[in-house]
Amino acid sequence: MNIRIGHGYDVHKLVEGRACIIGGVKIENSLGLLGHSDADVLSHAIADAILGAAALPDIGHFFPPSDPKFKDMDSQDIIKEAVEQIRKRGYRVGNIDASIIAETPKMAPHIPAMKKVLATSLGIDEANIGIKATTNEKMGWEGRKEGIGAHAVCLIFSEIK
Repeated sequence: MNIRIGHGYDVHKLVEGRACIIGGVKIENSLGLLGHSDADVLSHAIADAILGAAALPDIGHFFPPSDPKFKDMDSQDIIKEAVEQIRKRGYRVGNIDASIIAETPKMAPHIPAMKKVLATSLGIDEANIGIKATTNEKMGWEGRKEGIGAHAVCLIFSEIK
């Protein structure tokens, strides 16, 4: 078996007038995430981890923010494309482990719904998705509630023939 691992990181600024979509789940919050797509910070980190595991370019290569056709794009479509890119190279997603860094909103109540959405987009069982949430202990830009960050790692594998 050929096994590879990738890491992804993303961050988006919190602003008024935007939805707060994380892991494919809309979270009620007075501030949302700013970005060209739906700015789903967790899904972007996961997609970059998938692509990175296969030594492919990041999501900006496949979905350039300068291209108006990707404006307000659903980030689950970004994940699905990342999965398709590795599938074409003979790989499948094994598991995901991710961390969301945010002072607010509280993530824990939304993690089960995130896992459900992401499992569908990734084509894997929810049991193969780990999502944790933490604060930045009120330090730095995340601690000041200026934005939300996410890290993800992804294991991909292929059967050696």
